[in-house]
Amino acid sequence: MGPTTPAASEAHGLNAGAELRSADDFAGNHQLAWIMAQFRPNEQTPFQFLLLFRFTLLNIIAFALLGAAWFQGLVGMVTAADPTRLCTIIFLVFLVGLVFCALRVWQTSRELDHLHDFDPLTPSRAAAYLAQIRGRSDGSRAILSSAMRIKLSQKIAGIRHIAGSLVLLGLVGTVVGFIIALSGVDPDKASDFESVSPMVSTLVAGMSTALYTTLVGAILNLWLMANYRLLAGGTAKLIIGLIEFGEKHAES
Repeated sequence: MGPTTPAASEAHGLNAGAELRSADDFAGNHQLAWIMAQFRPNEQTPFQFLLLFRFTLLNIIAFALLGAAWFQGLVGMVTAADPTRLCTIIFLVFLVGLVFCALRVWQTSRELDHLHDFDPLTPSRAAAYLAQIRGRSDGSRAILSSAMRIKLSQKIAGIRHIAGSLVLLGLVGTVVGFIIALSGVDPDKASDFESVSPMVSTLVAGMSTALYTTLVGAILNLWLMANYRLLAGGTAKLIIGLIEFGEKHAES
């Protein structure tokens, strides 16, 4: 047997490299085929964006009730009795929280659908989580799952804070209303009949501001918290689903 030429050595190295790449490609394709086979029974999803549907239904009902109150003149009565416009400010803050909540609901609902009908070729949080835990030990996977839980929980925490601020703004309106009510009271003029009427008017205006701002803040807080609870339930479902999905993949 003659000595090995440089060209033959190079050809042998190329063949060996091609065999290794083929083995890696086969392993990757085998893993991809296994993942898709595991989730093939779920291809027929009964309803897409279920969380978003619930969010939409809840707010359609709530806005319908608000519209009914508008036509009955209740909304106009509240705004007319609030010279400080705190009720309007509270409502604007509520709308900011509701829009923020709608965005998170959309994202969470989409990720839940991606998890239910998992496709490794589609970018999603489930695919990213699988890439993170691939080849990790049990302890590393536990740390990654805890970090994911904290990250997803923090993303929706701002909505709860906005809902709490609605109640605080209502309490601020209560204090402002009492200040307005008491600012028009003059004990020295209490015996003057002509001075009593303006004092009563100021007292009534201040009490209206105090009561209406508290009422508006409490109602909008309940409305936004109902949406937050819906979102928190969907987020918890997503976290649990991702962890179970990752552990099932890791064990297999």
